[in-house]
Amino acid sequence: MNDVFYSKHFKLEKISTSSFAAIAKEGGGAVANAGFVDLGDKVIVFDTFNTQQASEDLKLIAEKITNQTVTLVVNSHWHGDHIRGNQTFKDTIIISSEITSSKIRDVHPSRFSKQKNDIQGLKDYIHSLEQLHQTNDPTIQYQINSLNELKESLPTLELVLPNQTFNNELTIQGTKRSAKLFTLGGGHSFCDAMLYIPDEKVIFMGDLLFVNCHPTFF
Repeated sequence: MNDVFYSKHFKLEKISTSSFAAIAKEGGGAVANAGFVDLGDKVIVFDTFNTQQASEDLKLIAEKITNQTVTLVVNSHWHGDHIRGNQTFKDTIIISSEITSSKIRDVHPSRFSKQKNDIQGLKDYIHSLEQLHQTNDPTIQYQINSLNELKESLPTLELVLPNQTFNNELTIQGTKRSAKLFTLGGGHSFCDAMLYIPDEKVIFMGDLLFVNCHPTFF
């Protein structure tokens, strides 16, 4: 899969006939993982990464592989690394739980504004990390690279809110397969949505699933 597609933000993995995982690369603009699924006549993107640079790559490869435009976008929860790329899909249905939508609306306008108004502060912080990086610590270099992606995103960053919400669960029917979007309430955040593809036994879990590290539950 990665022989025909390259993004500095994520690597693409084919999970099943219709489902693809976009696994964040360290130092890129994705930060969190995302993915997409082809239901036949509908394409669902699950989460939109931390920057519009990364989400633009995700949209590009999703539409190239499925030969369709993205139909629907899911925001699994309200944290920035899952919603800041929404502007790439602002002409698409963006759906989240009612609680997630409320948190995005309440928290992120001031966060976006503060960050956009303090780009110089971010530049100064990156410079301080570069001074530390004289030890050639790869972890610090990944952090520097990721923050540079954030800096690049800020001048044109827009907050795009979900334009459709659900409460407990929603079935999305396609011509080839269906998907079940559902939440069991809080876990990692105030409310976490998952997308299940019954025919293929594939589930997108957002930050409810952590691999090789300790999960974070608030």
